[in-house]
Amino acid sequence: MSWAAHDLEPYAFQRHLGGKVAIVPLLIGSYSPDVATKWFVYGISALGVEVGADDPAEFHRGWPGVGFMHSLPFGVLVALLILLVFKSRIWAISFLIGQWAHSLTDAGDTVGTMLLFPFTTHKFDLDAWAYAGQTNRLTDAAAYHSGLGFVWDGLWILYGLIAWRVLTRGYFRAVIVPADPFWRWAGRRVPEGALVALYRASFFYGTTRWAAWLIWAHVLHDYPFDLSWGGPHWVPAVDRD
Repeated sequence: MSWAAHDLEPYAFQRHLGGKVAIVPLLIGSYSPDVATKWFVYGISALGVEVGADDPAEFHRGWPGVGFMHSLPFGVLVALLILLVFKSRIWAISFLIGQWAHSLTDAGDTVGTMLLFPFTTHKFDLDAWAYAGQTNRLTDAAAYHSGLGFVWDGLWILYGLIAWRVLTRGYFRAVIVPADPFWRWAGRRVPEGALVALYRASFFYGTTRWAAWLIWAHVLHDYPFDLSWGGPHWVPAVDRD
């Protein structure tokens, strides 16, 4: 899993594809595999009752479970539904790109994703960083920000800073608004400044969250860095060989 790349990747695609994509469905696609399920992976406690998955990793990425939401065919199916309902090719393609980016990024950890479900339940993985979602949110955050995962997210932040013009008001006016009628509709109801802030929000959220978790893990606490492949090895990663 990624703690920031899903917030940042859409802006890189926006930079390269310009008016061929729409940022809102691109972001929705990027969030979609986790948006309604991540809370069940970590579990919650309410009134003394614990609610959560018995096998968090398998629930998150496997079958039976919601692992199908990380598959490439699932993205195609939802994109086709968007096309059918909204008759918008740009919305459908944008959602698909975002969902595929999320699914492929999450294949970088030690669990991987069922990229080709329902044709196979095999989890494709690179084993680059440890999957620790089965522990708890804090341990998972510490592990991710101590291994190659935080490096992966950092590369997207660096790219965003290099391509900073994509975040400017001028780019918003010239590229973002003409590409998607949503912004013209919203512009009749909300001041432009608020819309620009909304457009930038995911990038700044991902960037500040990345920095905050690094500070939490390595300044306020003493979690050790481990940039070896598959690390950090101090956490009980799932599916590590």
